[in-house]
Amino acid sequence: MLIKPLTTKSPEGEKCLQSLLSRFQPADNSCRDLVADIISQVKSRGDEAVLEYTRKFDAPDLTLEKLQVSTAELKEAYDLVDDAFLATLTKAIERIQIFHEREMEDSWMQTRENGTIVGRMVRPVDAAGLYVPGGQGGSTPLVSSVLMNGIPAGIAGVNQRIMLTPPNKEGKISPHLLVAAQEIGIVDIFKAGSAWGIAALAHGTQTIPAVDVIVGPGNQFVTEAKSQVSGMLRIDMIAGPSEVLIVADASAKAAHIAADMLAQAEHDPMALAIVVTTEEQLAVEVLTELDRQLGGLSRAEIATRSITDRGVILIAEDLEEAIAIANDIAIEHLELMVDDPWKILPRIRHAGAIFLGHHTPEAAGDYIAGPNHVLPTMGTAKFSSALGVETFLKKSSIISYSEEALREDGDHIRLLANLEGLTAHAASVTERLKDR
Repeated sequence: MLIKPLTTKSPEGEKCLQSLLSRFQPADNSCRDLVADIISQVKSRGDEAVLEYTRKFDAPDLTLEKLQVSTAELKEAYDLVDDAFLATLTKAIERIQIFHEREMEDSWMQTRENGTIVGRMVRPVDAAGLYVPGGQGGSTPLVSSVLMNGIPAGIAGVNQRIMLTPPNKEGKISPHLLVAAQEIGIVDIFKAGSAWGIAALAHGTQTIPAVDVIVGPGNQFVTEAKSQVSGMLRIDMIAGPSEVLIVADASAKAAHIAADMLAQAEHDPMALAIVVTTEEQLAVEVLTELDRQLGGLSRAEIATRSITDRGVILIAEDLEEAIAIANDIAIEHLELMVDDPWKILPRIRHAGAIFLGHHTPEAAGDYIAGPNHVLPTMGTAKFSSALGVETFLKKSSIISYSEEALREDGDHIRLLANLEGLTAHAASVTERLKDR
């Protein structure tokens, strides 16, 4: 048996729930010192260090002249992809673009009768770094990462979008990634990965520009590097393993539940797939479906390890309890495989993304539905949100006082300043209000 179903009120079930509620883990810092050294080397030696690491771990013969993807490589990429890919890419870009355009924030002002003007000015950062993992040496290009990170940055108005991705052994980048980047207006692409790529984006090199925001997934070295540079720039988030929680009632189909559990499980042995169902028989049927479907997967070994080591099936007393559990766990992907998901939706408080109904697999959100697939994990959905246009925006407060306004507020400003022992603050008001 891959998973032992547990009732929520049993001692085992309660222990399992407690484990899920406390699943937050800080970034794996076993590579902290190594990453710190890599960042230091890139900061001091620039391109030389980036090339040294890239030659050692990715492309032995890469030269400085080939560190940036050339115009010829960008053009050639279109000859290496087929029309079906281009059609799907066009559809995905359209959906993601339309969705994220609604996220754009406007600057605003408030005026008062005494002449005071206050407001907020919204501006994009100057430069954003988009990190795209290599995808098994380029054999599984993560096109969706290009789109989900690059499109919101473009909508925000970021002037310079820099994409980094590790090359394969021949020093090449997947043409699918190159075409996807170009289709959303990104042409500054560099062949560098891991911690040295993040360091290059953070500090800049002779060839790779420094940026203000770094986004994109990666392995433990990428995650640790992002964590270490986060004080000097913004990062999207420190993400944990991918996770899904499926709330299922009697209307759910076991085959659909098992398929979506496996869709998460194939990411990583540490991926977390949870089912909370009101139906004991459905739990048994899901186990049968997991066994049946595992055999046909290309990543069956990874999925099996994930389901066996981390998979959870909980049997709740009723839908009310199942919803409460979902809110407490605050999962990355929440699927509502229930008879009336729209009725339940207003009661959901914490989730990275919510998938409603029996025909809405989480995979739709990964690729083409429109919302971003970069989502909070490990329970952080209780206070954080998906990557979006706002990730690439900053807000400046605007304050303008007339003389009348300062006279009206002056005593209040001075009272609070003096209370805090900041007499120069108070004096800065007094000097302006002196009779001339």
